This record gives sequence, C-alpha cells and structure tokens, in this order.
Amino acid sequence: MSRSPSYAGSVETASPEERAALVALLQTRPRGMRWGEITAQVVEAGSALDVWHRLVPPALVPPPGEADPLEAASQDIQSWTDQGHTVITILDGRYPERLRAVHQAPPVLFARGSLIPGDKAVSVVGSRAASARGLEIAARVATELVARDITVVAGLAVGIDTAAHRAALDAGGRTAAFIATGINKVYPAANRDLHREISDHGLLFSQFWPDAPPQKHNFLMRNATMSGYGMATVVVEAGEHSGARAQARMAVEHGRPVILTDLVVRKNAWAQALVDRPGIHVAGSLQQVLDVVDGLLSEESRIEDDLRRLVSA
Repeated sequence: MSRSPSYAGSVETASPEERAALVALLQTRPRGMRWGEITAQVVEAGSALDVWHRLVPPALVPPPGEADPLEAASQDIQSWTDQGHTVITILDGRYPERLRAVHQAPPVLFARGSLIPGDKAVSVVGSRAASARGLEIAARVATELVARDITVVAGLAVGIDTAAHRAALDAGGRTAAFIATGINKVYPAANRDLHREISDHGLLFSQFWPDAPPQKHNFLMRNATMSGYGMATVVVEAGEHSGARAQARMAVEHGRPVILTDLVVRKNAWAQALVDRPGIHVAGSLQQVLDVVDGLLSEESRIEDDLRRLVSA
C-alpha cells in the first residue's frame, strides 16, 4: 500500500497568509502555469508565499485602485468559510494523508460534513446505466463495508454511485461523495436530496471552485481524487468508456488495489486487459470482494502497529 510522504510546511492549519497565497496562485496562474505545476512548486518549497514572491515580482502587483490578488484571495476564503465550507489546502496537516501521496493531489479541497484523520475508505464505482444486478452488488458491497467501519466513497452520479451512497446511509454508516462540480452546485439534479443528506451525515468533497459548473474533464479529475483518497477501488459494473475504467487505471498508477467484479470483467476488454496486473483482484462473489478488503484492513492494522512501536521505541 502506498504511504504518504511528509511534506515541509505541513501543519495542522496553514497560516491565513499561506492559504491566501495558494489561492491567489491558483486564481492568477502566473506565467500560465497549470494547477499541478503550481502545486508541485508549493509542496517542494513548503510555502505558497515563497512561491508567490518568486513568481509575482512586486513590480507586477496591480496599481492602487485595483484588487490586490492576495487580499482578494483572502476575502474569497472568508466568504467560502462563511458559507459553511471547510477549506483545506495541501499545506494543511489535516489534508487527507493518502490523497497527499498521489501526484494528482488537488491543491485545495472544499468540504462539508465530518472530516476523519486517516479515514479508512473504499471507492465503489460503476456505470450510470447500471443493471439491476449491478445496483444490487453495489448496495451489498457498501453495506458490508459499513459493517467494517469503512467509509463508502462514490461520485454522487446516478446508477452505481447512488446505490452505494444510499446503502451506506441506510445501514447507518459513513459515505463520502466526491463531486465533479463546485460544492455549491448540485449535479445531477435528481440527487439533490442525497447531496444534502451526505453533507449533513457524511462528507461532501469538491476540488473545484465552489460555483464551478460540471465540465467533462472535471469527472476524470474527480476519479483520480477518489482513487487517491481511498484504500482501494471496487468497480462493480462499467462500460468501455466509463469514468470507472479511468479510475481503475489511475488506482493502478497510485498503487491502490482494484477489485473488479466478474460482471465488469466479462463485459469489458479493458477490464480483461487489467486482470494480470499487480494489485488487480477479480471477484466472482461478495465474499471474494470482502476477502480482499479484510486483507487490506489487516495490512493497515499491521502498519499502524509497526508505526506505534517505532514511535514508542
């Protein structure tokens, strides 16, 4: 299992100045830099302020009368907080540990609901146009994950995602929804009530500006984040071009186990091509899915015990 590196500058909560500098960098994108490039430089330096001062010389700061980017970013953060959102930057110690370890780690996360350090989570993903059997499998897997105190992660889409979220909530468990819009948006509209219920009783995550609309590339970015957040991904049912396929591929890159049901393997060439890859498990029954999950929990427990012994030595 991939373990998270320790980054310089990671504290429980970064200073307001550091958070504003990171947001300002992302909003202004100096030299046309992509978010990933900005994030890499900030993580390497351990300071968004240092990167800001290096990339935005004082001579380029807007003249009086124009909004100062750092002040504007600070005001935006305050506005988002006033709206009830939790704003987490990659410089914060409470940034999800596993997610921090992947190269697609978002620089900023917006959350509503309960954050749990070291959250033990498994993604349950699949097709929007799911079959009755696929929906049943997703619900049964989610229910059993809840019985093991595992957070059920999905993307709040119709189909498999909705079945997994709904089953987790109905079982009295915890579910986390990673959405492909800003946190102020609801997509799809059919899941408005589920969106609200998860934010009240679970965890709602977005890596996009709060009012961002749905865009095609957002969904793949969301899938990468889901993979990075969890211990593993269960692909219940998916087509040849689904986001679940992309998440399975990215999970392999992240060193996360992927559990493919026989349903998805039988119907998809991409799944068949993954079967012999390290970390890929094919499950022909619910028990086989759970056997893999139980093995991951045992490994996680062993690693935690080893770390405790090292700390106490």
